[in-house]
Amino acid sequence: VCLFSMAANVLEEDSMEQDIESPVTIHQPKLPKQAREDLPKNISKECAKRKIQRYVRKDGKCNVHHGNVRETYRYLTDIFTTLVDLKWRFNLLIFVMVYTVTWLFFGMIWWLIAYMRGDMDHIGDSTWTPCVSNLNGFVSAFLFSIETETTIGYGYRVITDKCPEGIILLLVQSVLGSIVNAFMVGCMFVKISQPKKRAETLVFSTNAVISMRDGKLCLMFRVGDLRNSHIVEASIRAKLIKSKQTKEGEFIPLNQTDINVGYYTGDDRLFLVSPLIISHEINQQSPFWEISKAQLPKEELEIVVILEGMVEATGMTCQARSSYITSEILWGYRFTPVLTLEDGFYEVDYNSFHETYETNTPVYSAKELAEMASRAELPLTWSVSSKLDQHAELETEEEDKNQEDQNERNGDVANLENESKV
Repeated sequence: VCLFSMAANVLEEDSMEQDIESPVTIHQPKLPKQAREDLPKNISKECAKRKIQRYVRKDGKCNVHHGNVRETYRYLTDIFTTLVDLKWRFNLLIFVMVYTVTWLFFGMIWWLIAYMRGDMDHIGDSTWTPCVSNLNGFVSAFLFSIETETTIGYGYRVITDKCPEGIILLLVQSVLGSIVNAFMVGCMFVKISQPKKRAETLVFSTNAVISMRDGKLCLMFRVGDLRNSHIVEASIRAKLIKSKQTKEGEFIPLNQTDINVGYYTGDDRLFLVSPLIISHEINQQSPFWEISKAQLPKEELEIVVILEGMVEATGMTCQARSSYITSEILWGYRFTPVLTLEDGFYEVDYNSFHETYETNTPVYSAKELAEMASRAELPLTWSVSSKLDQHAELETEEEDKNQEDQNERNGDVANLENESKV
């Protein structure tokens, strides 16, 4: 966006510098829609205040719209799932419309049978045996259709044995009515029992924090369950959503990278009875290895956290999602404790669930901290080795000196012997 805005401003300045009487006009390049809508007035301010578009919203809904889907027939091949995924108002409308249409359809057929047999012309004739007793119009045929399909059976309108086409229609409507009941009632039951609402009671902390834990820089966030019924086999995982460019020059938008929250140690499998703090150690395999406090606000990234488990009451799989952008990651903070020991039980204070407090945390990245730690250890190693080298040199010098003294003493003795001989 900044490059597009710079190009637009340069073209505007060039066009203003041209002579007014000159017929030549310079047209601005056709920019993408997003660049045209977000054309900044001040480049530096706009670049500094760029808003990160969420991939997953805080309530867990994915901010992705599917457009230009040509093969729409695929939705009809899986009509059951399509109906379940519809909003409640459309689902209820379809539910009512399906029953109403089937009742009207079979009511029309019952009326046509009575009309074609001449039952309408012999109303009140005791010597005439109609197809359906007491059927005297379309309204009564519609009511008989409802009674037949819903198996109400008031007993006033009854089919007779002198109408084989009516008997066949009765069998067809009974079978089709059972199919419609099974399909629509099953659809409504699945939609009502969906575990999406169970995810509403699974909460994530508003912010994620970065601070030291056990001498290591860690990224942490908190999860909790508001219900007394537990989530069985609960597990947590996290994804880093960030665009990247490969070494070959390929641009990958919204690339997903796993963030280790205890997969190898088993810490990602939760016993979610009370709120837990999920920790990600920032090491060499972490995507935050080279990110410092000053660099964090400049990063365009998003952390998506996913909590999965089975609802204890129904056994259905439930998934809750949330996300954190760079403005929601607090450097140098920790979460306020929410668990206290009372008389015979533990109490969770959810008023402090999202609260944090500041703590002493280095502003350097984990990579820089590791380098500083290694440099702090090197002088000790150098001092030990240098002392060993100095000790070896001193021993060598002492041996050389002793050898020279021995040679001198030997020389003096030889000189004395020569003088005595003379």
